[in-house]
Amino acid sequence: MVKVGVLGLQGAIREHVKALETKEAEIVVVKRIEQLDDLDGLVLPGGESTTMRRLINQYGFLEPLKAFAAEKPIFGTCAGLILLAERIDGMEESHIGVMNVKAKRNAFGRQRESFEAPLSVVGLEEPFIGVFIRAPYIEEVGEGVEVLATFNDKVVAARDGRFLACAYHPELTDDDRMHQLFIDMVLEFKKEGLATE
Repeated sequence: MVKVGVLGLQGAIREHVKALETKEAEIVVVKRIEQLDDLDGLVLPGGESTTMRRLINQYGFLEPLKAFAAEKPIFGTCAGLILLAERIDGMEESHIGVMNVKAKRNAFGRQRESFEAPLSVVGLEEPFIGVFIRAPYIEEVGEGVEVLATFNDKVVAARDGRFLACAYHPELTDDDRMHQLFIDMVLEFKKEGLATE
């Protein structure tokens, strides 16, 4: 059994909780820094990355999130991908900045240009329907990063060690396989951690 948090500052929080509710995980909506202490993994939901960063600053979450990322798995969706990226197109500084990728914000157009597309995702047998809303994409992947899905030759899902990120909103579908992928990662990292203690 693992304990997974969903950062509860902005975005589709309730939808992520619903998608994560499996037999293997206890789910917590994280609204206070101290709640990070006993989690095995964390989801950064989609939303608006600038607003999310402002709220992260306002509630003093930035350094605790960086400390959490130094030890435990994180799954970022849409804006969460931007928060995780080490490099962001057009910005001098990153946010949490732990995933060896360069992200491009709002890369697929504005809200009215939102769309859905079937994606072939590494580790999933059947196509996954990606919901893209003002979505970013990954412009560059660094060493050690595994590309999990592309759309029109743009990287839209990737894994870098204990970090998983996608440009789309898996929580807005009835398909919980991306969330299961993350739960499996968390279980794997927890098992490795116990093995080394």
